[in-house]
Amino acid sequence: MTKAERWRRYWDRKSTTYDAEMGVWDRRLFGDSREWACGRAAGEVLEVAVGTGLNLPCYPAEVTLTGLDLSEGMLAIARDRAARLGRPVTFRRGSAHDLPFAEASFDTVLCTFGLCAIPDPAAAVGEMVRVLRPGGRLILVDHVTSSSRVVRGLQWLLELASVPLAGEHFRRRPLKLVEARGLPVEQRERFKLGLVERLVARRIS
Repeated sequence: MTKAERWRRYWDRKSTTYDAEMGVWDRRLFGDSREWACGRAAGEVLEVAVGTGLNLPCYPAEVTLTGLDLSEGMLAIARDRAARLGRPVTFRRGSAHDLPFAEASFDTVLCTFGLCAIPDPAAAVGEMVRVLRPGGRLILVDHVTSSSRVVRGLQWLLELASVPLAGEHFRRRPLKLVEARGLPVEQRERFKLGLVERLVARRIS
């Protein structure tokens, strides 16, 4: 079994409990981050690692939405959620490392709480930038390495189990990947001991 297949099967299994688990983190840690991110999306929008579609109710009605995820189990729940909301969404199964879209296809690319578990986050950010149109927005929200030394130590301990078991990283910093691509960051917020960071960057060319 390839590593990609292993992670796909893991997220297929995880899909049945994902909403309940994320609901706890949304209430305790992430706050209004979904509304914050989706409310800044415009035009033709790609959501990478759309999961079970928890963000779908938060998007403006006028956007044209495409959602991509590695897991068919996740996508099945997202399709059902979209149908219940009456929201047209194009869903695709695929890898964030190799997005199945042409260059400059979207006005907005958004990813919330996905880069923490994508195996190669730098490659994923590169792909998100590739499919953005010039002037388009990249919107990212994730839990990141804490600004507290004590909490960073706890995150290191957590990763000893979470990385091999679930590919879940607690000490990544997507902001650094965006800056390395040369994208100007127009908005950035960090809170809860630096554990949550959300940003809007723009592709300028």
